[in-house]
Amino acid sequence: MMTSSRRLAPAAALAGLLCLGLAACGGGTTKDSASAAPSAAVSSAAPAAADPNAPIKEGLKIAFLPKAINNPYETIVDKAGIEAAAEYKGEAKEVGPSDASASSQVSYINTLTQQGQDAILIAANDANAVCGPLKQAMAKGIKVVSYDSDAAKDCRDLFINQASSEEVGRSQVKLMSELVGGKGEIAILSATANATNQNTWIEFMKDELTKPEYKDLKLVKVAYGDDDDQKSFQETQGLLQAYPGLKGIISPTTVGISAAARYISGTDYKGEVALTGLGTPNQMRQFVKDGTVEKFALWNPKDLGYLASYAAAALVSGQITGAEGETLKAGKLGERTIGKDGEIILGPPFTFDKDNIDEFDF
Repeated sequence: MMTSSRRLAPAAALAGLLCLGLAACGGGTTKDSASAAPSAAVSSAAPAAADPNAPIKEGLKIAFLPKAINNPYETIVDKAGIEAAAEYKGEAKEVGPSDASASSQVSYINTLTQQGQDAILIAANDANAVCGPLKQAMAKGIKVVSYDSDAAKDCRDLFINQASSEEVGRSQVKLMSELVGGKGEIAILSATANATNQNTWIEFMKDELTKPEYKDLKLVKVAYGDDDDQKSFQETQGLLQAYPGLKGIISPTTVGISAAARYISGTDYKGEVALTGLGTPNQMRQFVKDGTVEKFALWNPKDLGYLASYAAAALVSGQITGAEGETLKAGKLGERTIGKDGEIILGPPFTFDKDNIDEFDF
């Protein structure tokens, strides 16, 4: 516990990202789009060259495979993607494991391949563990779109990224530095040790910390809560006990930041240890209002799922092939351009605080 002599550190947060909305995840469960898709089989083979004027085929079968079915953030993402499929008269569903282990998604990929889905959309728990099964799916003409957390580049056609990975990582350090006055020990509470997005962000955080302006800021530990609420709660407790001088925690995972906030809010660390990261407004509202968290960030999960859904449909329909410079029309989100390595970036970071959090409901 903190002593009364400990200097207060501002309640935490970060600079992040957003747009507006959220989606759904699946495990042994399946959630289907509201629209009824035509029964005729749809070919997933796209022409060799992109035809931007090609119409989206009706009756496309696509499946969202989140890191874990019980992850609230990914539930929002997937639900929005399923709803987007209804707009272009496709049939979408969500399936997935109940845990976010490296190999937990493999059996689901195999099943979706056997079912003859037109596209598989995956938030990879491990970039390489899913590679073999995804390659087998691609060999059968199934399009693969990764979102949130990328698969290895040769195992998918496109990656829908929430924001620039570099911008996410560096902005988190910048915000934390502001919150703790540029001095002190900080820790990172991540998801799983193999999560592609988390590891990429953390590498940029570490690189940012090498700059002269952060010479008095020291990263003492990267802990892993495995995107599990209880483990993340316990890891937060462990960090604070192991490092009594800790000034702040960055948790770039919606499960982690909410669990950490719940722990801190009930202890003397509240108001003394800065917490920031990536979370949803509905998860974090009470902790912002009670002073546990000053700021945090995110992008719009609904828009992420929506864009991924339209990108998959464009691939299957031959509007795009995944090559750099190609463009697609993503419904209400408008035209998007494919960047290097088949990456499409949703948008810039957005920061939530007590002054704006009530403007959002997701």
